[in-house]
Amino acid sequence: MPSKPSARLAALTVAAVCSAASTVLVTAPAHADGVRIHDIQGDTRISPYAGRQVTDVTGIVTGIRTYGSSRGFWIQDPVPDADPATSEGVFVFTGSTPKGVAVGDAVAVSGTVTEYVPGGASSGNQSLTQITRPAFTVVSGGNPVPAATVIDARSVPAAYAPAGDPAANGSIDALPLRPSAYALDRYESLEGMNVQVSDTRVVGATDPYTELWVTVKPRENRNRRGGTVYGSYDAQNTGRLQIQSLGSAAAFPDANVGDTLAGATTGPLDFNQYGGYTLVANELGTLEEGGLRRETTRRQHAGELSVATYNVENLDPSDDTFAAHAAAIVDHLRSPDIVALEEVQDDNGAVDDATVTAGVTVTRLIDAVEAAGGPRYDWRSVDPVDKADGGEPGGNIRQVFLFDPERVSFTDRAGGDATTAVGVTKVRGKAALTVSPGRVDPASAAFENSRKPLAGEFVFRGRTVIVIANHFASKGGDQSLTSRYQPPSRGSETQRHLQAKAVHDFTAKILTTQKNAAVVALGDINDFEFSRTTEILEGDGTLWSAIKSLPPGERYSYVYQGNSQVLDQILISPSIRRGGTFSYDSVHLNAEFHDQISDHDPQVLRFRP
Repeated sequence: MPSKPSARLAALTVAAVCSAASTVLVTAPAHADGVRIHDIQGDTRISPYAGRQVTDVTGIVTGIRTYGSSRGFWIQDPVPDADPATSEGVFVFTGSTPKGVAVGDAVAVSGTVTEYVPGGASSGNQSLTQITRPAFTVVSGGNPVPAATVIDARSVPAAYAPAGDPAANGSIDALPLRPSAYALDRYESLEGMNVQVSDTRVVGATDPYTELWVTVKPRENRNRRGGTVYGSYDAQNTGRLQIQSLGSAAAFPDANVGDTLAGATTGPLDFNQYGGYTLVANELGTLEEGGLRRETTRRQHAGELSVATYNVENLDPSDDTFAAHAAAIVDHLRSPDIVALEEVQDDNGAVDDATVTAGVTVTRLIDAVEAAGGPRYDWRSVDPVDKADGGEPGGNIRQVFLFDPERVSFTDRAGGDATTAVGVTKVRGKAALTVSPGRVDPASAAFENSRKPLAGEFVFRGRTVIVIANHFASKGGDQSLTSRYQPPSRGSETQRHLQAKAVHDFTAKILTTQKNAAVVALGDINDFEFSRTTEILEGDGTLWSAIKSLPPGERYSYVYQGNSQVLDQILISPSIRRGGTFSYDSVHLNAEFHDQISDHDPQVLRFRP
């Protein structure tokens, strides 16, 4: 296609304005005539034309986005160059719904080349090359869309990303793309182009934002339920790709992990804040169900104590999930003797009026469990200081112990409140808590604007078991796996490391007081079983994460961006581990399903104290 169409072919010219909210990286303004898309894209992540005006950039429209904050259309040059590092597609940002343009139109676009960073520069995200403030001319219509480039297991390298340039704070922006060597380089070399995946397995269920994740590498760290396991910082799973659609939300499939998008899924390859490289489909494959079913653990034996952790995701009295959570506890977890709940909100949820009590919330769940055929649980917790524990503003989330009084008793010791630290003492030669329930080191900077660990003392068949329920600081603010910085920064770890040290040290005090004490530290640790956070918690044998007793393919409680990974853990003291009689189950009933009632899978430990 010629770089400048003949004036007599011009049919329509449309101008649009770039949103002022866009974050762009620009150089000094300049003007460039006669450039093609691959010239604009260049062979690095940053366009050599960033900040410059370009005139009459030609291409075929391959997709139009008419929704969201990033409206516009993609164009692709049907006559590619010979360099596999230079993309032939680019996004034209119009800001509002594009008018007078259709897929298959041949257009000539003039505008400013910018590098848009989804989420802003502080996010660490890569940038998306686009043409902004465009004026375009439709040259002709009804042209064939350039053939889609196939993305499959053969074309995506096994290595994920190059190491960043130390002289550029670890940035990979200026490094020449090597699409045959690194997966992120391969995807970047196709940015904006029409691409296709075929017969791909779903590894991240459809979410409320009408998106899902597939893998183009069906054997890559696959587990028996169809997911892709994230087992180390070097196992980023290069075949993962987010799928969105340019069609209606109602037509998007409700997919679970293990399902298949059969046939071709085709459309432009985008880059966004919440998923990195994303195939925005003009054509979606047909959903074929994989038959995934929610798991059910076995019931504890009479002599076994069953302890579970379950993040119930901002549960408050206005929710309609109480019956479903009750069914999960009764039918799938088999009514554990002790259930540590995370993310229980106060009695009016997100209403910010200084309410901190949670009796209404918890009682609704207890009633629902009993109605579902479970035990009449009793409960203990400590109300937080208003707005001091993070989470949804006004919600005052906290941990709560449910326990079956027919199977286990709670040792109450008065004095525990939001600001009083629980200590360790000795009672009749055994380790005991000074307050029960109580909070671990609530004044520590480690728990600033974060949930304080809840400690409680239980008795099962005459044996004391101390349980510490945790909800560590989230991963919010960490750079993504697709970050422009490689390896990406995990800044949120700093607080979790301090929290892990506090819980470890508290556990060590218990074990110093009583060497063979039975201690269980559990909850939403918000970090992996191989992480430094877990290593600090474990210390030199003080605790051990029991999820590591499972085969590697079973070690996950959460699915994020197509990676099945561990966030929820149950750690045990040496006397429990040495007994050799414990069993562990990650009960997969939420994270892999589009109709989940929580984004976490509960964990269950059974042992004989």
